[in-house]
Amino acid sequence: MPGRYLPAGFGAPALLEPLRAILAGLPAGDGATAAPPPLRVAVGLSGGADSAMLAVHAAIASRRLPGIELHCFHIHHGLQAVADRWQAHAHRLAAGLGIACHSLRVEVERRSGKGVEAAAREARYAGLKRLAAAAGVSHVLLAHHRNDQTETVLMRLLRGAGPTGLAAMAPVSPRDGLVYVRPWLDVDRQDIVAAAHEYAALSGWEAVDDPTNTDDIYMRGAVRRRLVPVLDERWPAWRTTLARHARQSRELGGLIDEVAAEDFQRLDPDADALGFSLAAWRGLTPVRQALVLRHWLRLHGLRAPTEARLRELCRQLRGLHALGHDRNMRMRHEAHWINCGRGRVRLLRSHDTDESL
Repeated sequence: MPGRYLPAGFGAPALLEPLRAILAGLPAGDGATAAPPPLRVAVGLSGGADSAMLAVHAAIASRRLPGIELHCFHIHHGLQAVADRWQAHAHRLAAGLGIACHSLRVEVERRSGKGVEAAAREARYAGLKRLAAAAGVSHVLLAHHRNDQTETVLMRLLRGAGPTGLAAMAPVSPRDGLVYVRPWLDVDRQDIVAAAHEYAALSGWEAVDDPTNTDDIYMRGAVRRRLVPVLDERWPAWRTTLARHARQSRELGGLIDEVAAEDFQRLDPDADALGFSLAAWRGLTPVRQALVLRHWLRLHGLRAPTEARLRELCRQLRGLHALGHDRNMRMRHEAHWINCGRGRVRLLRSHDTDESL
């Protein structure tokens, strides 16, 4: 029954205010018609406390925003025996909020070599993309909070991420044709948990608890179980400090992106940006050569190579004949080849051939 899980007067101001602000700032219709179609926005709903409170507060906030049509997306990873119950529980909440809920079971590639955490994350985003395409959704709300953000900074630091890698999660980030929005990155999780307890007492609906969140087999679980208690006890302000690092890294990353974009335009790029001048690239300093290569790959939706692979790519490009005539310069990156001919560095899909070389 719609409205069953919307107790009168419920709503934590600390959770509602940032959510209302970000929802109100989402793009509305183009104004070409008197009644533009609503913007379809989904909440990623696992059934845990964080995502459940996001769904509840989004339902409350959207009441005052008639231009927003709210949906819930649930991804069934199939990794735990109770996953079917979690799916049903999430659908029950969404129905009680009067929100359409769409779910999808995904296959997590356990033997990919990336680890279960990374494989599950990739499968989740691929599933969200499929659900969004089916439902006509353009924006997806995610319940990441300040604790998640600071743990991510810590994990990236331990993995050796560079200065821009410490930016961690962005409040708004485009990916695969969708826009992911994280309104609670400055919200402490204890505020979310307190709201979840109050909500359970008022509504009778209780969030599920995923034991893998603190399972130290996984890196994030190990950080939460082993490192966070020590940091909380010894350096109670550590979350504030790391959150500040994340903001500063995002600002630095934005500046670096601007420089790389300007440098790329000076490389005589092809109209489709798949190729550029080798000679012009060599005119950059080594640091900017690396930055512009990352930028170039990101333009085509590709991840940056590892530092070692990027160094090797730069070494090969610097060692080519001045006109780039070298059929042996051919480096694989994801589903593409990076090669060079007639003085042009080119990006080709792995199944393509370049007869001009």
